[in-house]
Amino acid sequence: MNDGDVSKQIQQMVRFIRQEAEEKANEISVSAEEEFNIEKLQILEAEKKRIKQEIERKAKQVEVRRKIEYSMQLNESRIKVLQAQDEAVNAMKESATAQLLRVCEDKNVYKKLLKLLIVQSLLRLKEPAVLLRCREADRNLVESVVEEAKKEYADKLKVQPPKLSIDKQVYLPPAPSSSDSHAPYCSGGVVLASQDGKIVCENTLDARLDVLFRRKLPEIRKLLLGSASSTT
Repeated sequence: MNDGDVSKQIQQMVRFIRQEAEEKANEISVSAEEEFNIEKLQILEAEKKRIKQEIERKAKQVEVRRKIEYSMQLNESRIKVLQAQDEAVNAMKESATAQLLRVCEDKNVYKKLLKLLIVQSLLRLKEPAVLLRCREADRNLVESVVEEAKKEYADKLKVQPPKLSIDKQVYLPPAPSSSDSHAPYCSGGVVLASQDGKIVCENTLDARLDVLFRRKLPEIRKLLLGSASSTT
């Protein structure tokens, strides 16, 4: 084998080695790029998932805040409605109290009313002896109807008339005064109690008004709520 043949073989071996090296390099490059793309895709998917979860978390926070704000506004509106109702009810009660004072102005009407209140109280107590309290201003009127009231009670129950004593030491408060709105007051009526004080029948005009308002309060609130709804 001459030098030319040797040279050719060497060149062929060099080309073969170079070709194999290039192919191997291409394989490594392609494999590296695929791995890079896979890793990049995984990173992107993980980031997209994180961003989605963050958006969902913030959306939930916004929804929770919205519900809390709505609930607070709703409660505030309800409180305002209840306050307005209370103010309207109090105004109605004050107006009714003012009307009660007019009852006492007509002495004949008020005298008949006092007798009825005393009879009613006696029927509730059913005691043989009772103590009666009234306003000092009503004492004469009360004294003028006591005997009639006792007789009417006795006739209704077919019993002996009770012993009825008027308390001349302690009186019910006077009528309300515009000069002192916080002072105790009584618009009229009577309070009867058993001799030992264990049973009390409060039959003042104010007490009867309170009972009536408590009984009718649901209807009053319903009417007020209906009026408020029709104006909105």
